[in-house]
Amino acid sequence: MSPRPRDRRCRSRPDPPRPAPHRVAPRSTTTATATAPKGIHVTAQHLGSDSNTTDWWRQAVVYQVYPRSFADLDGDGLGDIPGVTSRLPYLADLGVDAVWLSPFYPSPLADGGYDVADYRDVDPRLGTLDDFDAMVAEAHRLGIKVMVDIVPNHSSDQHVWFQEALRAAPGSAARERYVFREGRGERGEEPPTDWVSCFGGPAWTRLPDGWWYLHLFAPEQPDFNWDNPEVRADFRETLRFWSDRGVDGFRVDVAHGLAKDLAHPLRDIGGVESYRPEDLPEDGSHPFWDRDEVHDIFREWRKVFNEYDPPRIAVAEAWVRNSRRTAYATPQELGQAFNFDFLKAKLDAPELRSSIDTALADARSAGATATWVLSNHDVIRHASRYGLPDGRDEEAWLLSDGQEPPLERDFGLRRALAATLLMLALPGSSYVYQGEELGLPEVADLARESLQDPVAVRSAGRLKGRDGCRVPLPWRREGSSYGFGDGGAWLPQPAGWGEWSVEAQQGVASSPLELYRAALATRRRLIADEALEWADDGAAAEAGVLHFRRSGGWECVANLSDAQQPLPAGELLLSSAPVTGGQLPPWTTVWLRTAAG
Repeated sequence: MSPRPRDRRCRSRPDPPRPAPHRVAPRSTTTATATAPKGIHVTAQHLGSDSNTTDWWRQAVVYQVYPRSFADLDGDGLGDIPGVTSRLPYLADLGVDAVWLSPFYPSPLADGGYDVADYRDVDPRLGTLDDFDAMVAEAHRLGIKVMVDIVPNHSSDQHVWFQEALRAAPGSAARERYVFREGRGERGEEPPTDWVSCFGGPAWTRLPDGWWYLHLFAPEQPDFNWDNPEVRADFRETLRFWSDRGVDGFRVDVAHGLAKDLAHPLRDIGGVESYRPEDLPEDGSHPFWDRDEVHDIFREWRKVFNEYDPPRIAVAEAWVRNSRRTAYATPQELGQAFNFDFLKAKLDAPELRSSIDTALADARSAGATATWVLSNHDVIRHASRYGLPDGRDEEAWLLSDGQEPPLERDFGLRRALAATLLMLALPGSSYVYQGEELGLPEVADLARESLQDPVAVRSAGRLKGRDGCRVPLPWRREGSSYGFGDGGAWLPQPAGWGEWSVEAQQGVASSPLELYRAALATRRRLIADEALEWADDGAAAEAGVLHFRRSGGWECVANLSDAQQPLPAGELLLSSAPVTGGQLPPWTTVWLRTAAG
């Protein structure tokens, strides 16, 4: 992110001129090709929507692509941008409103691409800027918005700015773009503070000249100094660079970490080894998480977003207290913030009802909409999480290679589909992680020598890391990488992976893929506004049932228990599992059309 001429980054072509307000054709109207799973009655069509509206994001279904694991078109074993483009018709048929790409920038891959060496280019292993432009154009032709990850807390240690800082003297302007400090102790041999990296170990690394630099993640990810005007200005130009190329929005990585209290001397935090949101202070006084000053940065970003028509949108990844989350999501800042409470909650009706109420209230107070997510590139896939006994230590299960306890795979998938149908019925945006529409399980038995996540490396075996949810997707039943590409896959795919493939599930009535297709098509037709009304005062939740109404005369009923429950009257539109005899089976969610609708 150097302020020097951009051609140092954008080697494949010069910067484009700022275009006129970008307008895209609405998605074409086509009949849904999905065959409903058994027991499902589907009356919806894949009707499309007007993607030109400024509030397209408020109730969008956003599909997260982890580019290195999605599709490999050039056969080198690593997913690429042309591979994403080749599969966009699949995503259009699935029925998503937007695609969000995890980092695809030049990177040494010390942290799966979240160590960015160049913020205004495409990693040559993944393609070129021309390839990116072609992907955006094809997405827009299909009526799909495009969001990209932006990683503002830290860069790669190979970034031109950090390399310049390493060559520069202490106190120089080059070093002021990052956080350098002298150490403690007689000879500066101790880190400046007791701050701990999120990946384990100290958050400081010492240089040969005796100075230390800050990295809240891996040593290869030095933290920027956001008190520096150069850093702020250059990131605003990065936002414009991608917005000028047609990007519709951004997912902001570690949004709560940018502002830091860099006063002398720096403050210790008492050897805290975890940074859970519930442990953070309510008043924004933590030395580096969720400080009030971070909102000044995002108000500057909003001015950039509003230069475009429609304005660009952003969603904050901010692991903060509920009471502190709303500020990130206001119209004056990013517009949305991820709510991870739904993901972290047990599949328990009272707990989920409380989580839903809190999320909706927070979104209303922020002037935003709620966000819902069950899986992403950082967590165990929910089809596996829900197959473990409640309260089971998930990390211990991963460390046992998924053997202790044995995974109840069918049970986990049934519960996952019930949770998904519940999520998709809620007001707000749903974020879907690649492969969850296939019901993919976590690949828990990856060999230690195959692991690439720095969490696994830096924890000295105490943690297994996140590679198990990043294994490349299966597109076909057979082949060296089950259709991912002709040259194998960068992470090993398990035997039998092809039975979870798109090819294996296409047109199969009871498959997760066809349920997702039917759900997104039905959802698109039914959703009228952002209102939700509970059908009872909460008593049903104690029996394991969540029942709410949406405008337009439809309802969602989720039986999150081991017992059958009465099925309310109404036309059955969709169900996560077969429904017969007027009873709602255990671990099943249904959508109903009521008489009033």
